[in-house]
Amino acid sequence: MRSRFLQASHRVVLVLLAACFAIAVAFAQDVTHVVSGTIEKVDAGAKTIAVKTADGTVETVKFTDKTTVHGLKDAAKGADLAGKEGGHVIVHATGEGAATTAHSVEWVGDKTVHTTEGTVEDVGKGTKTVAVKTADGTKEAFVVADHATVDTGKAVGRYTVVGAKKGEHVTVYYTEEAGKKIAHVFKHL
Repeated sequence: MRSRFLQASHRVVLVLLAACFAIAVAFAQDVTHVVSGTIEKVDAGAKTIAVKTADGTVETVKFTDKTTVHGLKDAAKGADLAGKEGGHVIVHATGEGAATTAHSVEWVGDKTVHTTEGTVEDVGKGTKTVAVKTADGTKEAFVVADHATVDTGKAVGRYTVVGAKKGEHVTVYYTEEAGKKIAHVFKHL
């Protein structure tokens, strides 16, 4: 009797361990990242966007009916980017390789997306400004875009929810407008 009880307990423990392992693997595969570049091609039928990055590689990401587009008045979904080839975008995606799926796309149009890496030095209180100190000691000031996001490496969220905090090491994806640097993404390193 006692032996059957122990066997049943062992089975329950094994099932629980297997479930924990499956959950851990699922979370590990849900890698978040940013793809920044120029739209090469939008295939509405295959639901893909090919983005040419600054280093010349082309990354193809899938989009779904839930993929949102910000920055265009006439586009709200991934398929709406068809015909917008040549425009610059910042894609927030999950997954790796052929399983990379965009959950949001920031349209920046004819503006070039630049990056700066450094440590958050100051976050304006009551304003949407962030100062970042680069490795060479230069301090760069950014105005935070309305649809700015923060990529923590585990999740991507709106800047207003996640924010940037003093002392964090980040890469800032930004454009330049009227002499100001407009931050679109803060990616934690």
